[in-house]
Amino acid sequence: MKYTELDDCEEFYHKVEYYNKTKTEQLSYHYKEILKLLGEDPDREGLVKTPYRVAKAMQFMTRGYHENPEEILRSALFKEDYRQMVIVKNIEIYSMCEHHMLPFIGQAHVAYIPNGYITGLSKIARVVEAFSRRLQVQERLTNDIKNCIQNTLNPLGVAVVIEAQHMCMMMRGVQKQNSVTTTSDFSGAFEKLATREEFIRLISNKFH
Repeated sequence: MKYTELDDCEEFYHKVEYYNKTKTEQLSYHYKEILKLLGEDPDREGLVKTPYRVAKAMQFMTRGYHENPEEILRSALFKEDYRQMVIVKNIEIYSMCEHHMLPFIGQAHVAYIPNGYITGLSKIARVVEAFSRRLQVQERLTNDIKNCIQNTLNPLGVAVVIEAQHMCMMMRGVQKQNSVTTTSDFSGAFEKLATREEFIRLISNKFH
């Protein structure tokens, strides 16, 4: 699926969207039925196109199912004799909790210590995006990112920390507005206390 294209020769930005027509129609039908069950009139002006919009939005928000995170990393793999920590922090996360299908939003901080090969820095962020754009729980998301980098790059170690706020805790249920959930996962060299503490210190610093 393609979502955006930009022609540098044009003065304005043009968005080009391609969605699976059959899936969009099927999803639209079911969302229209949901509106009826909720007591709404799906034929009133403000809701006529809502099922179609939601069908497209859900495909966009779960597009990670159609992406291969390991291939993303391999697409920019470079031989390099560098064995110090590489950190990409403050990677924005927009995911959906699989329990209530409500968003959780936050940041991921990812580090690895190369073992002969490095990958493009943007690929780390793309891996985070690929896994987060699925129905998830934060714990598994953290583990997915770590395992993908460890298994694909075979580095000396990987560290992942995610901090997120969950709408299922803020909008419903316990309704705690300021709660933040932090998860972490480490492998290899980051299982050593000194290395892990250095990583935590570096992601906690405010310099960019």
